[in-house]
Amino acid sequence: MARKDKSLLEQQIDENLRRVFQKETEKEIPDRFTQLLNQLKEQEAQHEQ
Repeated sequence: MARKDKSLLEQQIDENLRRVFQKETEKEIPDRFTQLLNQLKEQEAQHEQ
């Protein structure tokens, strides 16, 4: 495979990966996950006292 072809292929892979990750970052965090994070923060705050 010529370097130019590989570069085009790598560019297409990069663009597709960016699209996938962008879609994932736009999703909302599920309520259950947010609740668990809050519980962990509360536990951490109690242990610091």
